[in-house]
Amino acid sequence: MVEPAAPDASSQAQTGQTTAGAALQGRPPELEDWLNGQIYHPLSMRLARALALTPITPNMVSIAGGLSIVLAALVYWFSTSWTGVLLALIIHISWHVFDGADGDLARLTKRTSSTGEVIDGICDIVGHIILYVMLGVILAQDIGSFTAWILAVGAGAGRIVQAAHYEVQRRQYQYWVYDKTWLRVAAKGEGKPPGIFGLGAVAYVTLGRLFAPGGQHVDELVEAGSPAHKSALRDVIREETVPVLRSTYLLSANYRTLVCGISMLAGSPLYFFMFEAVGLTLVLVISILTASRATRRIQHQAKSLR
Repeated sequence: MVEPAAPDASSQAQTGQTTAGAALQGRPPELEDWLNGQIYHPLSMRLARALALTPITPNMVSIAGGLSIVLAALVYWFSTSWTGVLLALIIHISWHVFDGADGDLARLTKRTSSTGEVIDGICDIVGHIILYVMLGVILAQDIGSFTAWILAVGAGAGRIVQAAHYEVQRRQYQYWVYDKTWLRVAAKGEGKPPGIFGLGAVAYVTLGRLFAPGGQHVDELVEAGSPAHKSALRDVIREETVPVLRSTYLLSANYRTLVCGISMLAGSPLYFFMFEAVGLTLVLVISILTASRATRRIQHQAKSLR
């Protein structure tokens, strides 16, 4: 991706807390669980502010995040000692910092784009595919290939669906309440990424539509109203949607990473795959039902605001 030239990074860094606060406006507190709010995202911002003084681009940070997942997978593969597994877990955790820093850096240096959003997603997906394949091979040595690969594929497929639901709920909420444009909105017009990235955008939006029912109807309500109507509607959306956001917390990558490490410390990826394929699927079903009820209530209350 050819990114637009960034403004002078040294002048940005001198704005201190003001600049950091502006970048963090993309993360309303109601979207943050404890790990993101207290650990990962503060570290991401510090990293982004340091990288803003360098030629490093947001896409480079996204790639570094993907590589950190692959490195963690390699350490899990080659080391069975508790120290090796702990090292792999720490490396995997570093991905969360990179995953937040690319967006922070993009905002700090004014390089945000829908193409960058797709690249970030591709790096995360490819990195985790490699991780799941390696964990599947490890598990196959213990319980046989057939069962191991059913569990690995089931967990991986579950992660894709669960992550789509989680991300769409967060992104659409920020669009509805804070007017922050995202891929589903950009894909409707000229903001759609070109070429193969555009295909990735379409796939992402389609998957999100399936597992975030009613979201596009709320898009239309937000886009069609007058300023006064939008303000009142956003109050309704905030009240109805915050419980939905809370229902998605367990579907974030934060807890998967920790469970993966704990599972490997226990001697097998089996527990991690079962957590994703069974436990988080139940959480997903509950969250989808919660979100569906919320969007219906929003549409119903919107009628009384006219």
